[in-house]
Formats: sequence, C-alpha cells, structure tokens
Amino acid sequence: MLSTADIGLLRDDLVAAGYTIDGLTDRLGGTALAGLARNSSVAASRALGGDRDPQASAIRLWLLQQPVAADDLTSWTSLSALRATGLVVGDAEVRATVEIKPHGSDRSEGWICSDATPLDGRVGKPREDFVLGASPASTTLSQLVPPGRYGRALDLGTGCGIQALHLDVAQLVVTDLNPRALDLARISLGLSGIPAEVRLGSLYEPVAGERFDLIATNPPYVMSPPGDARLVYREGSFTADNLVRQVVTGGADHLADGGTLTVLANWAVTTGQPWDERLAEWIRPTGCDALVLQRELLDPYEYIEIWLTDAGLSGTPEYLDRYRSWLDYFESAGIEAVGMGWIALRKAGREHPSIRFDDWPHAVHQPVGQAFGDFFDAVGPSRLAEADFLARAWQTHPGLVQETIGDPGAADPQHLVLRQQYGFGRAVEADTALAAIVGACDGDLPLGVLIGAVAGLLDVDAGALRDEVVPPLRRLVADGYLLLG
Repeated sequence: MLSTADIGLLRDDLVAAGYTIDGLTDRLGGTALAGLARNSSVAASRALGGDRDPQASAIRLWLLQQPVAADDLTSWTSLSALRATGLVVGDAEVRATVEIKPHGSDRSEGWICSDATPLDGRVGKPREDFVLGASPASTTLSQLVPPGRYGRALDLGTGCGIQALHLDVAQLVVTDLNPRALDLARISLGLSGIPAEVRLGSLYEPVAGERFDLIATNPPYVMSPPGDARLVYREGSFTADNLVRQVVTGGADHLADGGTLTVLANWAVTTGQPWDERLAEWIRPTGCDALVLQRELLDPYEYIEIWLTDAGLSGTPEYLDRYRSWLDYFESAGIEAVGMGWIALRKAGREHPSIRFDDWPHAVHQPVGQAFGDFFDAVGPSRLAEADFLARAWQTHPGLVQETIGDPGAADPQHLVLRQQYGFGRAVEADTALAAIVGACDGDLPLGVLIGAVAGLLDVDAGALRDEVVPPLRRLVADGYLLLG
C-alpha cells in the first residue's frame, strides 16, 4: 500500500486539483450531487462535459469510475506510487481500482478511500474482502455517539476508517479483521490528517487488557448460514447473532469508568422469547447502564432478500438455492424475525444499573448521540431520594412543546401531550396537574414548591398530589423532558 510520504503527495494532488467538498459542490451543483447520492453518475458527467482540467480529471477518476487520459495527470506527483501499488492501472489511459471521496463532518474534512460504489445500475458480486465506503449505516453510527471530547476511543471494525472523521478524541485506535480494510483505512486517515493506531485482529483481541472512554462499532452483524460465501465487511464467522453478543459483552470489559459503547446491530428474535428478554441476558452481566432501541423488525423473507441483493445475487442462477439455504438455517436456529437497531452502554459503576429496551420505529431527530448521552446522565438525577428530588429546581428542555387536542370551541382540551422536538422525539400524555407542574419548571423554584402551588390552584391535597405526580416526574427526568436547573 501507499507509504506515509506517498499519501502526503496524493493529498497535495487532491488539494491542488480542487477535489474537496467545496470544490465538488461548486463544480457539480446540487442536482449532480443528489444523483451521486442515488448512485447515478449521469448528471455529474453532463456537468463536466468535455472538460479535462485537473479537477474534472480527479472527479472522473476517483468518483465517477471513468478512464482518464494519462496526459491529464502529468502534474500528479503521486501517480507513479498509485500505479506501483495498483490503486490506478493503465498507461495511456488510467483507471482507479478504488474510490477516493471527499468526506466531512462538523469536526473535520478529509477523504475516505474504499472500494468503488456500483453506479448506474451496475450489479456484480463484490470481492470477499470488499471495503465499504460511506453508507447509511456508517452515517447512522456517527450520529449515535454522544458528542464531546474523548480521551481514548476505539473504532472497532473500522472498515474504510470513516468514523475517525467524526470523532473528537485525543487517542484513537482502529481495528479490523480485514487486512485490506486496514490498508485503505490508513489512506483515509493519512489523507484526512487523523493520527491513529491501526491494528489487525478480530473483535477485542488487538486491544486485550486496554480500556477506552468510547467504543463505536458497526460490526459485521449479518446472519448468514454457516459455510455460505461470506463478505468480511458484513458477516463474521459466528452463528446467528453471537458476534453482536460478543461485541456487547466483551465491550463492557474494555470500557473505562464512565466509558460508552455504541453499537449499530441486528439481533435474532427467536421463538418463544421476547427480543428484550434475550438481549437483557447479554447486558445484565455487564453491570452497565444500557439503552436499546429496536428500530425495525423484519421477517426472514425481507431480511434475506436485502442481503442476497447486497451480495449481487439477484437475477443469478444461484439466487433461489441461496435463498432456501438461508430459510432453512433460520428455521433450524429458531429465528422467526430479525431486529435492527441501536445499543448503547455506559460503565457507570452502579449497584443497580438502569437498563431500558424500547421498540421505537418512530421518527427521531438526528443526531441522537446527545439523547443517548442525556439518558445516561439522567439516571442519577431521576433516582434522587424523594426529599432531594423535591428540593431541586428543574427546567424543561428547550426543545419541549405542549400540544393540546380537543373539540373546536371547547373550554378545555381532551388531551395534553408533551412532545420532544429533539432526540428520540418521545411524547407523553399529561393530565392538567402534571402539565401545569412541568410548565412551571423554569429552573428557579424547587419542585416541591411548584407541586404545592399547583395543588392550591386545583384545590387538592398537596400530599396526595405529590404522591401522584412524583413517579411520572421521575420518568420525565429519565427521558430528558426535565433537566436540572
């Protein structure tokens, strides 16, 4: 692969050509970029026309997967190294064998190097050690991480290294089982100016005995039959969802005190056992606080069709045989559905951890990393002794709104709903007393005083009202509706 020095030369060539996020935006425009997001190169090709300047050549070579005349690349100081390492091939006409794409986040801008994304309806079987580039999964994982500066972070199963551009961390370790993924990740990291330790190995083997403030991972969670042809980026060698189980249970051992593990995953929903009970068996032994959201539930047919198509098998002679093999495997393993969602753990060191499972297919407000962080931060305040809980001044989250539903012209609404316009977008129905107390939480007066005032307005016993509203108020604190003033 490219040396550190050659990666530096390539970066200089990309910058000189204007092959950056801003450069692409200015050159191609919104319509062409939207087409590329749909894996269509037509609009981008038309935007370039017959131009052969350095920027147009870089776009064709690295993004559109089109041949470029070698004469148009004579200014590139990295060209000989790119040829020597096989990242480009050809003499008079040059083609790229990988994709290099500008990529950025709120934290940094750079480039990611991966295998090429199939464009314009092309279908083919990816190589076994295929390295995926930017994808909805990688974007989602970056949005799950609670924001903030981390001391040590582990990008477990880094792939092309895309997560590194999203993390704010003093020391980063990236691992992968696929040597080719690490080769391309080194290019991504080097081009983007991100220092990291790059280690080869499975799961937590490369970091034995080490602890991290953050572990972020989108592991190869696809549940294909044993012996089936596998793609390293999406399938491990474990049966069913045991790889995800190992990620969760092993991750707890590698978290520093207060550390967080975020996982984008699939899990098996097995006959005779609710999904949350099954995952609780993974999480309870870790001793960590946990929040698990099941975002989708797919029947075996839906699930299998997705991944057979992803493997380029649609329309091939082997498609139906492979389909039946997957179905037989699911039946033998007792898998009646597959859950897809998010798992987050925090090593809080509590005697009684908070573990919550939600079936949550509803719309959320991305990025939800802040909501995960807020959930973990709220466990302690929501469990305060009652006297302390009532003595604290609380305030509503700035993104909280109250909705009223009722008949037109009616004096009072039939329903009061407190709705989050942030994070997970939760909503809860509240009665008049609870809504009044929440509405009065502005961070100034203690909660006990507010409850007494509302009891006086409603002409009810203050003690009885306190007993009634404290449990739902604790839940509102735990769910991020109310914050400490």
